[in-house]
Amino acid sequence: MPPTLASLVHHSALKLAVLAGEDRLDTPVRWAHVSELVDPVPWMDGGELLLITAMKIDAEDPEAMRGYVRRLVRAGVVGLGFAVGVNYEQVPRALVEAARAEGLPLLEVPRRTPFLAITKAVSAAIAADQYRAVTAGFEAQRELTRAALGADGPAALLARLAAHLGGWAALYDASGAVVAAAPEWAERRAARLSADARRLRERPAPASAVVGADPDDEGADRVELQSLGTGRRTRAVLAVGTDAPLGTADRYAVHSAIALLTLTTERSRALRDAEQRLGAAVLRMLLAGEPDHARTVAGELYGGLLDAPFRVLVAEAATAPGEAEAAEPRDAGTGPHDALGGLADALETAASRVAEPVLVVPDGGRLIVLAPDGGAAIAACAEHARAIEARRSAAKSRTTAARTPRDRTAAAPDDGSPDVVLGLSAPNVAVAAATAFHQAEQALSVARRRGRALVEHEEVAAGSVLPLLADEAVRAFADGMLRALRDHDATGRGDLVASLRAWLSRHGQWDAAAADLGVHRHTLRYRMRRVEEILGRSLDDPDVRMELWLALKATSK
Repeated sequence: MPPTLASLVHHSALKLAVLAGEDRLDTPVRWAHVSELVDPVPWMDGGELLLITAMKIDAEDPEAMRGYVRRLVRAGVVGLGFAVGVNYEQVPRALVEAARAEGLPLLEVPRRTPFLAITKAVSAAIAADQYRAVTAGFEAQRELTRAALGADGPAALLARLAAHLGGWAALYDASGAVVAAAPEWAERRAARLSADARRLRERPAPASAVVGADPDDEGADRVELQSLGTGRRTRAVLAVGTDAPLGTADRYAVHSAIALLTLTTERSRALRDAEQRLGAAVLRMLLAGEPDHARTVAGELYGGLLDAPFRVLVAEAATAPGEAEAAEPRDAGTGPHDALGGLADALETAASRVAEPVLVVPDGGRLIVLAPDGGAAIAACAEHARAIEARRSAAKSRTTAARTPRDRTAAAPDDGSPDVVLGLSAPNVAVAAATAFHQAEQALSVARRRGRALVEHEEVAAGSVLPLLADEAVRAFADGMLRALRDHDATGRGDLVASLRAWLSRHGQWDAAAADLGVHRHTLRYRMRRVEEILGRSLDDPDVRMELWLALKATSK
């Protein structure tokens, strides 16, 4: 504990007497300072015990003393020491009453006690407090290190840290999920702060945040969140909850825990990187049609994954690769690589919770994943896509609701938002891994054209081909193919486009198509001859009929 006014009063060598502010003697003293200035406030930092002899002030003037004491209190001075037997034989009553009125502790300093003795006492107490804090911090560091090297690893470290702080501690993974907490009851408390941990992860590391106590909850605590990781990207988050701000010794302990947990996290990351390189080799063998060799290399690490149906996921950043390179640099946590890294973390975390094997391989600007069909990683992928769609929908709603162009610009989604586009294959086995990869790539291409976060191959195979026409290049082709017919219709010399649509929809049946148009079949025949003349192509050619029908469909919206 730092020195307080009470500890100075109880110091047997100082012989101080309390004349005012008896109820505030437990206030910590940051320093003892001597000043005879009429207004010493500009030189005060707050927390000082001010020592005076009243050499330059009229300590018997009640009005002057009220103003003097009021200024000291506003400056954060915690106490006033008045030396008697120098300029005044006793402390003037005007000063005593002013100090009592403002609640400022007033100490009488006897003549035989020099101010230097008080300053030395304060300095020695501060030094002793700092020494105790450093010693306690080193002891906590040793305990935390022993815990981190034990079999229980982070869990034991958190238990020691929580005991040292007299509060609780929790560790979150990259997705914001609670990995471990101590004591046991703290897991539920930590889970309520998962959103805060995720927000901290979005900031460049190192980062920290304080979650203040709820003023309506008497038992509420003060929580500090600290990011873990050696690079600009947060790998995990440490949370500590206490009933008061951390002291010096507690701060040493927390910093030691951050360093040890960061080492543990980065060591785990190094092992995962090695596993990732092995996974890349397994993937290359699968795509080359060598499942037996892939199983041999995979061993126990990925072997179980290849013995059951799995799905292949291919993901890319929502921003096209060329656009990502041309875009202006952004803060860490918002680029395409962080978007894919966030997805990889989410899938690996979901799989690790249920001990599910999953193969995650970064491939340039893409991420390739093999995961068990119906498993936790596939479910996490779907949840990740739903979150992206929800963000896009919310951003679109804000843009639509904006009244002015400036409002719409402000409400529009940021082009650098960490979104991804995903394509998911149908369930396959190891011998068909290349087919699954091709399916995932096809689904990814469709997802990009449709503006979707996730498309499964089953949707592509079972759905209509018409949504695939929602592409600017297809629309441009369709407009060019039909432009001559529309120019003709614009002159009022016939309705060739509508007639062509009716004839194609009736599979070339003249009577049915003519009835739909309300014209004679000879009129329809004449119009179709005009279509052939204008386009210079024969409607007897099935390829021409197909192209015209798709062009009509592509431009019908």
